[in-house]
Amino acid sequence: MTIESETRMKIEARHKEILGQPPRLMPMDRESVADEVQAATARLRGGVASGSPPLPLDAIPEIMFTMCRYPDLWERYMDLSIQIQGPASVLPMRDRKLAILRTGWLCQAPYEFGEHVNLSKRAGITTEEIDRITVGSSAPGWNNHERALLRAVEELYENAMVSDETWRELSGTLNDQQLVELLILIGQFVATAYFQNSLRLRLEVHNSGLMAR
Repeated sequence: MTIESETRMKIEARHKEILGQPPRLMPMDRESVADEVQAATARLRGGVASGSPPLPLDAIPEIMFTMCRYPDLWERYMDLSIQIQGPASVLPMRDRKLAILRTGWLCQAPYEFGEHVNLSKRAGITTEEIDRITVGSSAPGWNNHERALLRAVEELYENAMVSDETWRELSGTLNDQQLVELLILIGQFVATAYFQNSLRLRLEVHNSGLMAR
C-alpha cells in the first residue's frame, strides 16, 4: 500500500519535529556500559520472547544505552513490559499488537510505531492491516472485536476512559483480567511514546518510523 502525499507530508513534518535535532540525552558509550546493557537486553528479550538469541553489543538498540542511565527506573519499566508482553500475558498477541500500533499512531510516535510495525509483521499483522490501523476503528474490514479494541485505544487517548458501549463489546470477548491488562498495556505505550518522543530517540536502521508499513 502506498502512503498518500498529504499523509506523507504530515509524517515528514512530524519526523522533522522529533528527529530533526539531536537526542536530548545522548546514549552512554557502548563499551563503558557493555556488561550491564547486555544483561538488561538479554533479560528483556528473554522475558518477552523466550528463546531469543543474545545480541552482539553493536546490534543492541540505542534506547538501551540511553535508558541505562537510570537502571532502577528502567529495570522496573522492563518488568512491566515482560509481564504484559511475555508468556504471563493473558491478552492474545494479535490484540496486543493492534492496541500498541494504534496507540503509537495516535501519539504520532515514530520510534514506537516503526519498531512495532516490524514486530507485528513477524507476528502475522499484514501491511494492509497496518494501513487500516492508521485510519482506526472506523476503517472497513475489522471484525466487531477488533473494532472495539481499536475504539478503546481511541477513547482512552481522547477522553482517558473507555465508554460503556465499548466496554460491553469487549466484555463479550475478553475476561476481566484481559480487560485490565489491555488498559495497562495502552497506558504503558502512551508513556513510552512520551519519553521516546521527548528524548528525540533516533530511529534504528530498520525502523522507518511513521512511514513504516
